[in-house]
Formats: sequence, C-alpha cells, structure tokens
Amino acid sequence: MIEIPYSIAGFVVGVIVGLTGVGGGALMTPLLVLGFGVSPVTAVGTDLLNAGIMKIGGAATHAAKGHVDWRVTRLLATGSVPGAVLGLIALSTLPRAGASTQVLVATSLGVMLVLTALTLAFRTQLLAWAHSNTGRGFLARHQVPATIAMGALIGLAVTLSSVGAGAIGVTALVLLFPLLATTRIVGTDIAHAVPITLLAGLGHAFFGNVNWWLLASLLIGSVPGIFLGSHLTARIPEKLLRVSLVAVLLFAGTKLLMS
Repeated sequence: MIEIPYSIAGFVVGVIVGLTGVGGGALMTPLLVLGFGVSPVTAVGTDLLNAGIMKIGGAATHAAKGHVDWRVTRLLATGSVPGAVLGLIALSTLPRAGASTQVLVATSLGVMLVLTALTLAFRTQLLAWAHSNTGRGFLARHQVPATIAMGALIGLAVTLSSVGAGAIGVTALVLLFPLLATTRIVGTDIAHAVPITLLAGLGHAFFGNVNWWLLASLLIGSVPGIFLGSHLTARIPEKLLRVSLVAVLLFAGTKLLMS
C-alpha cells in the first residue's frame, strides 16, 4: 500500500537532489534508516532501484543534448560493473537480513556518508587542485587504469551503501578529467549511475531486500520533487545548501558508525 509519509520524504529529497545534484542515496537511505526505522539492507536495496529509475530520464536527457562522454562512461563501467557484482557476491555469502549483513551495510553507509560530506566540504579546494595540475601528476599519467579503479570502488560502495555515484562520482571525474566541461561531467556521472544502481538494485531484489510498496511510495514523491528542485536552483544560495548538506551527512554518517 502507498504510504504518504514516504512519498513526502521522497518529495523533499527529490527537491534537494534537484537543487544540489547530490545523489539521492546520500540523503534518502539514511532518512529511511534513521527517520523511519527501515532496516539498512532494505533501505539500501529499495533506494538503489528508486535512484536507478529516477536517473533513466536524466541520463536520456543529457545524452540527447550531447552531455555524455561515452568513452569515460565505458571506462567507469569497466570497473563499476565488476565492483557491483563483487558487492552482491559479498552480500550473498551473509545471512539475508542477518545481524552481520545489517552491520556490514550500516557501516558501509556510514563511511560513505562521511566521505560524501568531506567531498562536498572541500569541493572548491579539490577543483582548484585539479585545474592547477591539469596534465601533470600520477592521475594524468595513469588516467585509464585510475578511472577503471575508481569505477570499481564506486560500484562496490554503491552496492553496499547506495551512496557514491553522486557527489563522489562527480568529484572523481573532475580530478581525473579536469578539462571535461561541467555539463559533460554531470551527464557522464548520471549515465554511468544508471546501470550500476539498477544492477545493484536488482541484485538486492533477488535477495529479497526490496520493499516494493516503499519503492512506489518514494517514486510518487521523488519524481515531481526533482522537477521542482531543478527549477529552484537559482533562487537558493549554493553555499548555504552545501553547508547544510555537509552538516546533515556528517551527523547521519557518524550516528550510523557509532550505533
């Protein structure tokens, strides 16, 4: 049965994602766990499919506008697809919804939330460093293997926590490809997120970790929320949003790690 509180939560998170571009997993999953008491495994599995379905439209729009660098997408997917499969294999060896599985997923979620918060907090410094070191350094010399390796880490992290394909993925692309236009970085990140979130989400569904009514409730709110948020972007100070997000993600991440 559709539950309005979940739809409202989906709408609020959708607006924030539309405003900031931060992946929904970094906000929705901890909200489900800490706010609604959903088990970490079910929250991750359900939100992965929620994110994958939402991002299909965004990826199609960016692709139609030529904002997707398919070469970079393929390099990331070369690592992220095996990474996602490895994460699913790790989950398959643990008892479904058992204590060890819950601890693994909750810890992974906490770590990724803290990393996402730090990425957002120091994004300006990271961007400045990337542009000042264009064509130089370890990443420039080993761009292809570094991109594949980063994709593998993102695929594993997304499968275990539903977090990683948003803020961390965009920051990784900026560091690896500093000359790539911002629109193409965003479009490439969204296009790459679709297959890994759907793959990981379907894997969780196979393990019985998806609540289908919860998924439907979230989608009812998140789709119009993203549409509204995208139209409000210019009206709210970006710095205020970023600082608020960093505080919320740090709080949620540390709470999960300490629980």
